[in-house]
Amino acid sequence: MSVVKIIELVGSSTKGWKEAAENALMEASKTVRNIVGMDVVGCTAKVEKNKIVTYRANVKIAFTAERP
Repeated sequence: MSVVKIIELVGSSTKGWKEAAENALMEASKTVRNIVGMDVVGCTAKVEKNKIVTYRANVKIAFTAERP
């Protein structure tokens, strides 16, 4: 029997939402093992002078919990 834990992160990028989501996953993978899935909950953007300057992806990352 396995247990899956979920963490929420916000990734950002100056290029697009896909890269923002990938950046969140890459950052999570630095400290979290056994990642099994990711759900993009929403996308937002920071706007300056009528242009998008930062793309943000709100994500939930699922990973299996390790047992001692």
